[in-house]
Amino acid sequence: MKNLILIASLLVVGICQANAQTTAPAAPVAPAAVVAPVNPNAPKAKFDKTTSDFGEIEQGIPKEAEFKLTNEGKEPLIITQAKAGCGCTNLKYSQEPVLPGKSTIIAATYNAAAMGAFTKSITVTTNADPNPVGLIIKGTVIAKKETAK
Repeated sequence: MKNLILIASLLVVGICQANAQTTAPAAPVAPAAVVAPVNPNAPKAKFDKTTSDFGEIEQGIPKEAEFKLTNEGKEPLIITQAKAGCGCTNLKYSQEPVLPGKSTIIAATYNAAAMGAFTKSITVTTNADPNPVGLIIKGTVIAKKETAK
């Protein structure tokens, strides 16, 4: 009789475990990544350079760097944002779309007020890529040379 109760108990436990395994929720499955189709006509931003090294510049004399941006795509390129990393750098650029095959200039003027080495960043975002492009201006500000009278 004891053996019969033991066997029955084991059967009940085994059935419960089997039900728990079959009714347990499945592990969550990550959704498939959605890949946007590539537009073969999209604008394509191409800079002539991403760094402008001024070398040594005299204190108190602003210096300008120019970065040429060309649209190598088939649709108009739009600069959606251009931002200097600090107030010592001023930017000038066209708000007009850059037509396919055409270029525009992003001009960065550095106010050489503080002596010493500097590296300043500019961030440019376009409709060609959601990731911004980093531009760099750098150099060393030296004492202004005295002019002979």
